[in-house]
Amino acid sequence: MSRHARDASPRRELMTRRALLAVPGHLLGTIAAVPLVAAAARRGLAQVSGDATPIVRSARPQDIETPVSLLDSWITPNDRFFVRSHLYTPDVDVKTWRLAVDGEAEAPLSLSFEDLRQFPRETRVVTIECAGNGRSFYNPPVAGVQWQKGAVGTARWTGVRLRDLLAKVRAKSSARFVLFDGADAPLATIPDFVRQVPIAKALDPDTILAYEMNGAPLPIANGFPLRAIVPGWEGAYSVKWLTHVQVLDREGDSFWIKTAYRYPTRRVAPGAAVAPEEMAPVSGLFVKSLLTMPLDGARLAAGAVTVKGFAWAGEASITSVDVSVDGGSTWAAARLGVDRAPYAWRQFEYEWRAAEPGSYPIMSRATDDRGRVQPIVAQWNPSGYLWNAIDQVRVEVVAPGTPPAAGVSKSTAQTGLQQPAEPDTLTRSCLICHDRDLIAQQRLTRAGWGREVDKMIRWGAPVTEPEKNGLVEFLADRYPVR
Repeated sequence: MSRHARDASPRRELMTRRALLAVPGHLLGTIAAVPLVAAAARRGLAQVSGDATPIVRSARPQDIETPVSLLDSWITPNDRFFVRSHLYTPDVDVKTWRLAVDGEAEAPLSLSFEDLRQFPRETRVVTIECAGNGRSFYNPPVAGVQWQKGAVGTARWTGVRLRDLLAKVRAKSSARFVLFDGADAPLATIPDFVRQVPIAKALDPDTILAYEMNGAPLPIANGFPLRAIVPGWEGAYSVKWLTHVQVLDREGDSFWIKTAYRYPTRRVAPGAAVAPEEMAPVSGLFVKSLLTMPLDGARLAAGAVTVKGFAWAGEASITSVDVSVDGGSTWAAARLGVDRAPYAWRQFEYEWRAAEPGSYPIMSRATDDRGRVQPIVAQWNPSGYLWNAIDQVRVEVVAPGTPPAAGVSKSTAQTGLQQPAEPDTLTRSCLICHDRDLIAQQRLTRAGWGREVDKMIRWGAPVTEPEKNGLVEFLADRYPVR
């Protein structure tokens, strides 16, 4: 599969001065700096707002979660938007960047950024959520970035309709899928990250290729200069740093299409193995809600308490959100916000009279116009996708005038415990691709670590069989199930 405008140094993450100067003049006044959450991945945790800091799940490649406390507006600001990357962030020079549109097409094109901007501008408000958002809550644990609640956000995306480009190249009647490929380059034999959508979704007037986010050029970490926006579907379809749109007459054969981002076609027992023929591609998002206020663990004075959050349902629309403050024994309807768009979350609000001191679980449950109701228990699956269990936080209600609770120092140091010696294999085979933080967050059994090391070897890691056994032993001992 051909690649276009591929940079030879995919590890470089900063926007070059040349690329900045090449941005069209009308955008220079609004061009955004790299979001603070992306910058945090380069220099560790950085304060974004108040006491909230971005949650760096992985610095290499960049996987950065937004703290729930920062998800407080219908439109998520660019510097608060989560970041998901499968490979290293490329350095793209917009002056030389091109978008190839080809494959099953009568008149293939190679477009510059200025060429692209000649097509009619379209804006869509879309909520994007990583398929793995909430993965850390599944039990038994599954491998992958251990997202909690903040790999989601909503933005105004502006660009061109994909269907307009497909009409321009005169896509053939044989077209069945459209494949997206970006400028991020793989290392060793790691498969190139690509995604595909069925031709019907590609021709949907709401599927766009975006070059602006909330009125500014795309931040680098969110796909500058161009990304796909596939509304209502899980976020990996919205490929970043786009350089190639290929019309296909059959399903692609990439690992990311044939193996990854697949979900069981039937309910399975937690921890069960699922045969490939019983898996289908993940597509639309499930109905889901998220409580953003009060925060989990908050200490509140008795009296009026405002409960807020967001609810979304992929291609469906939210019709109601119910809130419970007694562990689900009773539910009351929340008020839905006035801001709305076909593929965007709805804000909800509920006024609770917390009359008595005590510990209270606050829960939210969303319903959409397809009749889907947020479940009590999310459906376990081998990749930890589409977590959508009823959201819950626990708060402490105290009598007015009660002094703040004294802080409790919790040390994570394991003094007196000898850590296993770190094998050289870890440095030369694991840490060459990603940072230690991605390893440390896993909650895998010894067998689970064995499967992950086997995958790493298949992707080119130089690990012998004896080294593999030692590496698995180290990982299972150093990072056990917790």
